[in-house]
Amino acid sequence: MVGMGRIYKETSKPSSSTPSPSAPAVTTSTSITETVNGSHDFKITGYSLSKGIGIGKYIASDTFMVGGYSWAIYFYPDGKSVEDNATYVSLFIALASEGTDVRALFELTLMDQSGGERHKVHSHFGRALESGPYTLKYRGSMWGYKRFFKRSTLEGSHYLKDDCLQVHCCVGVVRSNTEGPKIYSIPVPPSDIGQHFGQLLESGKGTDVNFEVDGEFFLAHKLVLAARSPVFRAQLYGPMKDQNTQCIKVEDMEATVFKALLHFIYWDVLPDMEELTGMNSKWASTLMAQHLLAAADRYGLDRLRLLCEANLCEDVAINTVANTLALAEQHHCFQLKSVCLKFVALPENLRAVMQTDGFEYLKESCPHVLTELLEYVARISEHSIAIGKHGNEGIMDGSDVNGRRVKQRL
Repeated sequence: MVGMGRIYKETSKPSSSTPSPSAPAVTTSTSITETVNGSHDFKITGYSLSKGIGIGKYIASDTFMVGGYSWAIYFYPDGKSVEDNATYVSLFIALASEGTDVRALFELTLMDQSGGERHKVHSHFGRALESGPYTLKYRGSMWGYKRFFKRSTLEGSHYLKDDCLQVHCCVGVVRSNTEGPKIYSIPVPPSDIGQHFGQLLESGKGTDVNFEVDGEFFLAHKLVLAARSPVFRAQLYGPMKDQNTQCIKVEDMEATVFKALLHFIYWDVLPDMEELTGMNSKWASTLMAQHLLAAADRYGLDRLRLLCEANLCEDVAINTVANTLALAEQHHCFQLKSVCLKFVALPENLRAVMQTDGFEYLKESCPHVLTELLEYVARISEHSIAIGKHGNEGIMDGSDVNGRRVKQRL
Protein backbone atom coordinates (compact mmCIF):
# COMPACT_ATOMS: atom_id res chain seq x y z
CA MET A 1 0.00 0.00 0.00
CA VAL A 2 1.64 3.25 -1.08
CA GLY A 3 0.40 6.81 -0.72
CA MET A 4 1.76 10.28 -1.20
CA GLY A 5 1.33 13.30 1.06
CA ARG A 6 2.57 16.65 -0.24
CA ILE A 7 3.51 20.08 1.12
CA TYR A 8 3.79 22.81 -1.53
CA LYS A 9 5.77 26.02 -1.17
CA GLU A 10 5.70 28.43 -4.11
CA THR A 11 8.43 30.97 -4.70
CA SER A 12 7.21 34.55 -4.45
CA LYS A 13 7.03 36.79 -7.51
CA PRO A 14 8.27 40.40 -7.36
CA SER A 15 5.38 42.87 -7.75
CA SER A 16 5.49 45.59 -10.36
CA SER A 17 2.70 48.02 -11.17
CA THR A 18 4.21 49.16 -14.48
CA PRO A 19 6.11 46.27 -16.06
CA SER A 20 8.66 47.30 -18.67
CA PRO A 21 8.73 45.55 -22.06
CA SER A 22 12.42 44.93 -21.52
CA ALA A 23 11.92 43.42 -18.05
CA PRO A 24 13.19 39.81 -17.71
CA ALA A 25 10.58 37.02 -17.88
CA VAL A 26 9.27 35.86 -14.50
CA THR A 27 9.90 32.18 -13.81
CA THR A 28 8.48 29.98 -11.05
CA SER A 29 9.41 26.81 -9.26
CA THR A 30 7.82 24.68 -6.55
CA SER A 31 9.48 23.04 -3.56
CA ILE A 32 7.70 19.78 -2.72
CA THR A 33 8.16 17.96 0.57
CA GLU A 34 6.23 14.71 0.67
CA THR A 35 6.06 11.38 2.42
CA VAL A 36 6.27 8.09 0.56
CA ASN A 37 4.04 5.86 2.67
CA GLY A 38 3.88 2.10 3.05
CA SER A 39 2.57 -0.42 5.56
CA HIS A 40 3.29 -3.94 6.78
CA ASP A 41 1.22 -6.45 8.79
CA PHE A 42 3.18 -8.67 11.17
CA LYS A 43 1.46 -11.71 12.70
CA ILE A 44 3.11 -13.23 15.78
CA THR A 45 1.86 -16.75 16.50
CA GLY A 46 2.83 -18.88 19.48
CA TYR A 47 3.20 -15.89 21.78
CA SER A 48 3.33 -18.00 24.95
CA LEU A 49 6.20 -20.05 23.51
CA SER A 50 8.22 -16.89 22.88
CA LYS A 51 8.13 -15.90 26.57
CA GLY A 52 11.43 -16.56 28.25
CA ILE A 53 13.42 -15.95 25.07
CA GLY A 54 15.48 -13.47 27.09
CA ILE A 55 15.54 -9.76 27.75
CA GLY A 56 16.89 -7.87 24.74
CA LYS A 57 16.11 -10.71 22.30
CA TYR A 58 13.55 -10.10 19.60
CA ILE A 59 11.30 -11.71 17.01
CA ALA A 60 11.70 -9.92 13.67
CA SER A 61 9.23 -9.47 10.84
CA ASP A 62 10.28 -9.94 7.24
CA THR A 63 11.87 -6.81 5.82
CA PHE A 64 9.66 -4.54 3.72
CA MET A 65 10.46 -1.62 1.39
CA VAL A 66 9.15 1.92 1.84
CA GLY A 67 10.63 5.02 0.19
CA GLY A 68 13.66 3.14 -1.15
CA TYR A 69 14.68 1.81 2.28
CA SER A 70 14.24 -1.57 3.93
CA TRP A 71 12.44 -1.73 7.30
CA ALA A 72 11.63 -4.40 9.89
CA ILE A 73 9.46 -4.71 13.01
CA TYR A 74 11.18 -6.03 16.18
CA PHE A 75 9.03 -7.52 18.96
CA TYR A 76 10.67 -8.24 22.32
CA PRO A 77 8.51 -10.73 24.30
CA ASP A 78 10.61 -10.24 27.46
CA GLY A 79 11.23 -6.55 26.87
CA LYS A 80 14.32 -4.72 25.71
CA SER A 81 15.61 -3.24 28.96
CA VAL A 82 17.09 -5.23 31.81
CA GLU A 83 15.81 -2.55 34.22
CA ASP A 84 12.18 -3.51 33.44
CA ASN A 85 12.77 -7.15 34.45
CA ALA A 86 10.49 -8.57 31.69
CA THR A 87 7.49 -6.62 33.01
CA TYR A 88 6.76 -5.07 29.61
CA VAL A 89 6.87 -6.21 25.99
CA SER A 90 8.78 -3.88 23.65
CA LEU A 91 7.97 -2.99 20.04
CA PHE A 92 10.18 -1.11 17.55
CA ILE A 93 10.51 -0.24 13.88
CA ALA A 94 14.11 -0.56 12.62
CA LEU A 95 15.93 0.73 9.54
CA ALA A 96 17.15 -2.54 8.00
CA SER A 97 19.13 -1.18 5.04
CA GLU A 98 22.03 1.19 4.60
CA GLY A 99 21.00 4.82 5.05
CA THR A 100 22.14 8.04 6.68
CA ASP A 101 19.85 10.54 8.41
CA VAL A 102 16.64 8.96 7.08
CA ARG A 103 13.69 11.17 8.12
CA ALA A 104 10.38 9.40 8.59
CA LEU A 105 7.00 9.25 10.32
CA PHE A 106 5.90 6.06 12.07
CA GLU A 107 2.77 4.36 13.32
CA LEU A 108 2.58 1.18 15.41
CA THR A 109 -0.79 -0.49 15.98
CA LEU A 110 -1.57 -3.55 18.09
CA MET A 111 -4.78 -4.90 16.60
CA ASP A 112 -7.89 -5.59 18.67
CA GLN A 113 -8.87 -9.17 17.74
CA SER A 114 -12.24 -9.14 19.49
CA GLY A 115 -13.96 -7.25 16.66
CA GLY A 116 -14.40 -4.16 18.82
CA GLU A 117 -11.74 -2.20 16.91
CA ARG A 118 -10.25 -0.80 20.12
CA HIS A 119 -6.78 -0.91 18.62
CA LYS A 120 -3.74 0.34 20.54
CA VAL A 121 -2.29 3.01 18.20
CA HIS A 122 0.86 5.12 18.51
CA SER A 123 1.11 7.41 15.47
CA HIS A 124 2.94 10.43 14.09
CA PHE A 125 0.49 10.76 11.22
CA GLY A 126 -2.29 13.32 11.34
CA ARG A 127 -0.91 15.39 14.21
CA ALA A 128 1.61 18.22 14.68
CA LEU A 129 5.13 17.20 15.66
CA GLU A 130 7.13 19.55 17.86
CA SER A 131 10.42 19.03 16.04
CA GLY A 132 9.31 17.41 12.78
CA PRO A 133 9.77 13.80 11.63
CA TYR A 134 12.21 11.48 13.39
CA THR A 135 15.71 11.02 11.97
CA LEU A 136 17.27 7.56 11.92
CA LYS A 137 21.04 7.94 11.75
CA TYR A 138 22.14 4.64 10.27
CA ARG A 139 21.26 0.98 9.66
CA GLY A 140 19.98 -0.57 12.89
CA SER A 141 18.52 2.68 14.23
CA MET A 142 15.07 2.17 15.75
CA TRP A 143 11.96 4.01 16.89
CA GLY A 144 9.45 2.51 19.22
CA TYR A 145 8.52 1.72 22.81
CA LYS A 146 10.49 -0.17 25.42
CA ARG A 147 7.35 -0.21 27.57
CA PHE A 148 4.87 -0.82 24.79
CA PHE A 149 2.48 -2.91 26.91
CA LYS A 150 2.56 -4.38 30.38
CA ARG A 151 2.88 -8.10 29.82
CA SER A 152 0.42 -9.22 32.52
CA THR A 153 -2.22 -6.85 31.09
CA LEU A 154 -1.55 -7.91 27.50
CA GLU A 155 -2.03 -11.60 28.27
CA GLY A 156 -5.54 -11.00 29.59
CA SER A 157 -6.59 -8.57 26.86
CA HIS A 158 -8.50 -8.73 23.58
CA TYR A 159 -5.24 -8.06 21.71
CA LEU A 160 -4.14 -11.66 22.31
CA LYS A 161 -6.29 -14.31 20.62
CA ASP A 162 -5.47 -17.99 20.07
CA ASP A 163 -1.94 -17.23 21.36
CA CYS A 164 -1.49 -14.78 18.48
CA LEU A 165 -0.75 -11.03 18.22
CA GLN A 166 -1.22 -8.87 15.11
CA VAL A 167 0.84 -5.71 14.58
CA HIS A 168 0.18 -3.14 11.83
CA CYS A 169 3.02 -0.77 11.02
CA CYS A 170 3.03 2.35 8.81
CA VAL A 171 6.18 4.18 7.66
CA GLY A 172 6.25 7.53 5.85
CA VAL A 173 9.68 8.40 4.44
CA VAL A 174 10.15 12.14 3.92
CA ARG A 175 11.36 13.27 0.48
CA SER A 176 11.98 16.79 -0.91
CA ASN A 177 12.51 18.04 -4.44
CA THR A 178 12.06 21.18 -6.52
CA GLU A 179 10.02 21.22 -9.73
CA GLY A 180 10.16 23.75 -12.54
CA PRO A 181 7.32 24.71 -14.87
CA LYS A 182 5.46 21.92 -16.66
CA ILE A 183 6.33 21.37 -20.30
CA TYR A 184 3.32 20.01 -22.13
CA SER A 185 3.63 17.62 -25.03
CA ILE A 186 1.44 15.44 -27.21
CA PRO A 187 0.76 12.09 -25.49
CA VAL A 188 2.11 9.12 -27.41
CA PRO A 189 0.57 5.69 -26.79
CA PRO A 190 2.90 2.87 -25.72
CA SER A 191 4.29 0.48 -28.29
CA ASP A 192 1.84 -2.25 -29.36
CA ILE A 193 4.25 -4.24 -31.53
CA GLY A 194 4.01 -7.16 -29.10
CA GLN A 195 0.23 -7.24 -29.55
CA HIS A 196 0.62 -7.38 -33.34
CA PHE A 197 3.15 -10.22 -33.20
CA GLY A 198 1.01 -12.05 -30.64
CA GLN A 199 -1.99 -11.87 -32.95
CA LEU A 200 0.21 -13.18 -35.77
CA LEU A 201 1.06 -16.24 -33.66
CA GLU A 202 -2.57 -16.83 -32.74
CA SER A 203 -3.73 -16.55 -36.35
CA GLY A 204 -1.25 -19.16 -37.57
CA LYS A 205 -0.78 -17.26 -40.84
CA GLY A 206 2.58 -17.51 -42.60
CA THR A 207 4.04 -20.12 -40.24
CA ASP A 208 7.02 -22.01 -41.65
CA VAL A 209 8.36 -24.15 -38.81
CA ASN A 210 6.78 -26.80 -36.61
CA PHE A 211 7.92 -28.01 -33.19
CA GLU A 212 7.00 -31.22 -31.40
CA VAL A 213 7.20 -30.90 -27.62
CA ASP A 214 6.11 -33.71 -25.31
CA GLY A 215 3.65 -35.02 -27.89
CA GLU A 216 2.14 -31.61 -28.78
CA PHE A 217 2.81 -29.53 -31.92
CA PHE A 218 3.43 -25.78 -32.19
CA LEU A 219 3.58 -23.70 -35.38
CA ALA A 220 5.77 -20.58 -35.51
CA HIS A 221 7.69 -18.20 -37.81
CA LYS A 222 11.42 -18.76 -38.28
CA LEU A 223 12.25 -15.07 -38.72
CA VAL A 224 10.48 -14.07 -35.51
CA LEU A 225 12.20 -16.81 -33.51
CA ALA A 226 15.60 -15.96 -35.01
CA ALA A 227 15.15 -12.24 -34.27
CA ARG A 228 14.35 -12.92 -30.62
CA SER A 229 16.65 -15.82 -29.70
CA PRO A 230 20.31 -16.39 -30.66
CA VAL A 231 19.81 -20.11 -30.08
CA PHE A 232 16.84 -20.29 -32.48
CA ARG A 233 18.82 -18.15 -34.96
CA ALA A 234 21.67 -20.69 -34.96
CA GLN A 235 19.23 -23.62 -35.08
CA LEU A 236 17.23 -22.23 -38.01
CA TYR A 237 19.79 -20.24 -40.03
CA GLY A 238 23.27 -21.14 -38.79
CA PRO A 239 25.83 -23.46 -40.44
CA MET A 240 24.56 -26.37 -38.34
CA LYS A 241 20.88 -25.57 -38.87
CA ASP A 242 18.19 -28.25 -38.71
CA GLN A 243 17.41 -29.48 -42.20
CA ASN A 244 13.94 -30.69 -41.35
CA THR A 245 11.96 -27.61 -40.26
CA GLN A 246 8.73 -29.43 -40.97
CA CYS A 247 9.02 -30.90 -37.47
CA ILE A 248 11.75 -30.05 -34.96
CA LYS A 249 11.60 -32.16 -31.83
CA VAL A 250 12.33 -30.38 -28.54
CA GLU A 251 13.61 -32.68 -25.80
CA ASP A 252 13.53 -32.25 -22.01
CA MET A 253 10.76 -29.67 -21.91
CA GLU A 254 7.07 -29.80 -21.11
CA ALA A 255 4.55 -28.58 -23.69
CA THR A 256 3.09 -25.91 -21.40
CA VAL A 257 6.56 -24.47 -20.82
CA PHE A 258 7.29 -24.25 -24.55
CA LYS A 259 3.88 -22.64 -25.09
CA ALA A 260 4.77 -20.02 -22.47
CA LEU A 261 8.14 -19.52 -24.15
CA LEU A 262 6.48 -18.82 -27.52
CA HIS A 263 3.99 -16.50 -25.84
CA PHE A 264 6.83 -14.36 -24.50
CA ILE A 265 8.75 -14.40 -27.79
CA TYR A 266 5.75 -12.97 -29.65
CA TRP A 267 3.91 -10.91 -27.03
CA ASP A 268 6.99 -9.78 -25.04
CA VAL A 269 5.10 -10.32 -21.76
CA LEU A 270 4.70 -13.26 -19.41
CA PRO A 271 1.57 -15.36 -19.90
CA ASP A 272 -1.02 -15.74 -17.15
CA MET A 273 0.56 -18.58 -15.14
CA GLU A 274 -2.70 -19.68 -13.52
CA GLU A 275 -4.49 -19.78 -16.86
CA LEU A 276 -1.58 -21.66 -18.43
CA THR A 277 -1.35 -24.32 -15.70
CA GLY A 278 -5.10 -24.50 -15.09
CA MET A 279 -4.42 -24.27 -11.35
CA ASN A 280 -5.23 -21.37 -9.05
CA SER A 281 -2.29 -21.70 -6.68
CA LYS A 282 0.99 -19.95 -5.97
CA TRP A 283 2.76 -23.29 -5.94
CA ALA A 284 1.76 -24.02 -9.55
CA SER A 285 2.75 -20.52 -10.68
CA THR A 286 6.11 -20.85 -8.92
CA LEU A 287 6.73 -24.24 -10.52
CA MET A 288 5.94 -22.81 -13.96
CA ALA A 289 8.23 -19.82 -13.35
CA GLN A 290 11.04 -22.22 -12.38
CA HIS A 291 10.66 -24.24 -15.60
CA LEU A 292 10.30 -21.10 -17.71
CA LEU A 293 13.48 -19.60 -16.24
CA ALA A 294 15.40 -22.73 -17.26
CA ALA A 295 13.88 -22.54 -20.77
CA ALA A 296 14.77 -18.83 -21.05
CA ASP A 297 18.38 -19.60 -20.16
CA ARG A 298 18.43 -22.46 -22.66
CA TYR A 299 17.30 -20.21 -25.53
CA GLY A 300 19.21 -17.06 -24.54
CA LEU A 301 16.16 -14.96 -23.66
CA ASP A 302 17.76 -12.74 -21.01
CA ARG A 303 14.74 -10.50 -20.37
CA LEU A 304 12.45 -13.48 -19.84
CA ARG A 305 15.01 -14.98 -17.49
CA LEU A 306 15.05 -11.77 -15.42
CA LEU A 307 11.22 -11.59 -15.36
CA CYS A 308 11.05 -15.15 -14.03
CA GLU A 309 13.82 -14.37 -11.54
CA ALA A 310 11.88 -11.32 -10.30
CA ASN A 311 8.64 -13.33 -9.92
CA LEU A 312 10.43 -16.08 -8.01
CA CYS A 313 12.01 -13.48 -5.69
CA GLU A 314 8.52 -12.23 -4.81
CA ASP A 315 7.11 -15.70 -4.14
CA VAL A 316 9.84 -17.30 -2.01
CA ALA A 317 8.18 -19.87 0.28
CA ILE A 318 9.21 -22.68 2.62
CA ASN A 319 8.10 -25.53 0.33
CA THR A 320 9.69 -24.18 -2.89
CA VAL A 321 12.74 -22.15 -1.87
CA ALA A 322 15.24 -25.04 -1.92
CA ASN A 323 14.38 -25.97 -5.52
CA THR A 324 14.49 -22.30 -6.50
CA LEU A 325 17.91 -21.93 -4.87
CA ALA A 326 19.25 -24.92 -6.81
CA LEU A 327 17.80 -23.47 -10.01
CA ALA A 328 19.39 -20.06 -9.31
CA GLU A 329 22.78 -21.69 -8.80
CA GLN A 330 22.55 -23.82 -11.95
CA HIS A 331 21.50 -20.88 -14.16
CA HIS A 332 23.70 -18.18 -12.58
CA CYS A 333 20.84 -16.05 -11.23
CA PHE A 334 22.84 -14.28 -8.56
CA GLN A 335 20.12 -11.93 -7.27
CA LEU A 336 17.62 -14.77 -6.90
CA LYS A 337 20.27 -16.90 -5.22
CA SER A 338 20.97 -14.14 -2.68
CA VAL A 339 17.25 -13.72 -1.87
CA CYS A 340 16.84 -17.49 -1.36
CA LEU A 341 19.92 -17.77 0.85
CA LYS A 342 18.75 -14.90 3.06
CA PHE A 343 15.29 -16.47 3.37
CA VAL A 344 16.58 -19.95 4.24
CA ALA A 345 19.15 -18.59 6.71
CA LEU A 346 16.50 -16.94 8.91
CA PRO A 347 16.21 -18.92 12.17
CA GLU A 348 12.43 -19.23 11.84
CA ASN A 349 12.75 -20.74 8.31
CA LEU A 350 15.89 -22.90 8.37
CA ARG A 351 14.54 -25.98 10.14
CA ALA A 352 11.32 -26.09 8.09
CA VAL A 353 13.22 -25.78 4.79
CA MET A 354 15.62 -28.55 5.77
CA GLN A 355 12.67 -30.93 6.10
CA THR A 356 11.49 -30.43 2.49
CA ASP A 357 12.24 -32.75 -0.44
CA GLY A 358 13.71 -29.77 -2.27
CA PHE A 359 16.45 -29.44 0.34
CA GLU A 360 17.49 -33.04 -0.29
CA TYR A 361 17.71 -32.23 -4.01
CA LEU A 362 19.74 -29.09 -3.19
CA LYS A 363 22.23 -31.13 -1.15
CA GLU A 364 22.67 -33.63 -3.99
CA SER A 365 22.80 -31.22 -6.94
CA CYS A 366 24.56 -28.18 -5.39
CA PRO A 367 26.41 -29.30 -2.23
CA HIS A 368 28.74 -26.28 -2.29
CA VAL A 369 25.73 -23.97 -1.82
CA LEU A 370 25.40 -25.34 1.72
CA THR A 371 28.74 -23.71 2.57
CA GLU A 372 27.39 -20.34 1.40
CA LEU A 373 24.22 -20.96 3.41
CA LEU A 374 26.27 -21.43 6.57
CA GLU A 375 27.98 -18.08 5.89
CA TYR A 376 24.58 -16.37 5.66
CA VAL A 377 23.46 -17.99 8.93
CA ALA A 378 26.63 -16.70 10.58
CA ARG A 379 26.05 -13.17 9.22
CA ILE A 380 22.51 -13.07 10.64
CA SER A 381 23.83 -14.15 14.05
CA GLU A 382 26.54 -11.46 13.93
CA HIS A 383 23.98 -8.81 12.89
CA SER A 384 21.71 -9.74 15.81
CA ILE A 385 24.63 -9.33 18.21
CA ALA A 386 25.58 -5.99 16.63
CA ILE A 387 22.01 -4.69 16.96
CA GLY A 388 22.01 -5.66 20.61
CA LYS A 389 25.27 -3.78 21.25
CA HIS A 390 24.84 -0.67 19.10
CA GLY A 391 21.14 -0.41 18.19
CA ASN A 392 20.31 1.53 21.34
CA GLU A 393 22.09 4.62 20.03
CA GLY A 394 19.35 5.12 17.45
CA ILE A 395 16.39 4.30 19.70
CA MET A 396 13.87 6.96 20.57
CA ASP A 397 10.77 6.20 22.56
CA GLY A 398 7.57 7.67 21.19
CA SER A 399 6.12 9.33 24.28
CA ASP A 400 5.90 9.23 28.03
CA VAL A 401 2.79 8.36 30.02
CA ASN A 402 1.49 11.91 29.54
CA GLY A 403 1.83 11.76 25.76
CA ARG A 404 4.92 14.02 25.55
CA ARG A 405 7.69 13.09 23.14
CA VAL A 406 10.81 12.13 25.05
CA LYS A 407 14.09 10.43 24.34
CA GLN A 408 14.09 7.05 26.05
CA ARG A 409 16.65 6.63 28.81
CA LEU A 410 19.12 3.88 28.01
